[in-house]
Amino acid sequence: MNNDGAIHSRRPYPSPNPHVNLHEITYWSDGLKVKGLMAEPVAQGTYEGIIYLRGGIQHVGMVRPARIAQFASQGFVVFAPYYRGNRGGEGRDEFAGADRQDAVNAVEVLKQSPKIEKERIHLFAFSRGGIMALWTAILRDDITSVVTWSGVSDVIFTYKERKDLRRMMKRVIGGTPSNTPNEYRERTALLRVDEIDAPVLIIHGMKDGNVSFEQAILLENTLREHRKVCETWYFPDYTHYIPTSVNAQLVRDLCLWMKGQKK
Repeated sequence: MNNDGAIHSRRPYPSPNPHVNLHEITYWSDGLKVKGLMAEPVAQGTYEGIIYLRGGIQHVGMVRPARIAQFASQGFVVFAPYYRGNRGGEGRDEFAGADRQDAVNAVEVLKQSPKIEKERIHLFAFSRGGIMALWTAILRDDITSVVTWSGVSDVIFTYKERKDLRRMMKRVIGGTPSNTPNEYRERTALLRVDEIDAPVLIIHGMKDGNVSFEQAILLENTLREHRKVCETWYFPDYTHYIPTSVNAQLVRDLCLWMKGQKK
């Protein structure tokens, strides 16, 4: 029996915001117990949902409770999967390999919140999470909108531009784009963005040295080639990390953008 997305257990998690409740969720994905963090507004009511797709790998870029609570405080139920193999979860983080199913199945977890408006599920992704969000939007037909912030769109491009990540990528993916091209090609969502039905917002700093601005342009051009709904917010003076004050306003703005989207 397929139990993908079924919740195995949940435990209260300390919240930095008195208006947001946090729980750490253990759920099933591909027969593995995977963990993630759920944030729900304390106030009564039903809310739109966000799947928050983290960046990094393993402990680098791990989900931060304050960040999840920040999004929830804008009037959303938020679920952020850690991805398999992290924080005691089973399996191995594969950098957008089979672990993409952890994002796909996270939508089912989110829909089990008693406060969720099930027909309004958005994806928010940062950095590595970008590729996870694209695959989730490709593999599901119930996504309302996608926001990718400094997001990876092409794993082969990432290998070429990030020399400091090559050792990790060789180990996790199992080779290089030259000697295992299929492993990299299968992770590159650009080849299947024609299957995305949800509107996409691309946010990127043009001085980003972690995920180059070229990756945003690649995604934008590919979406437009397939006549997909796409909006871009590009920032000429910012890198991978946007100053805190601007960051907070961006979160408010993108949350309003999400709420205004019609699929």
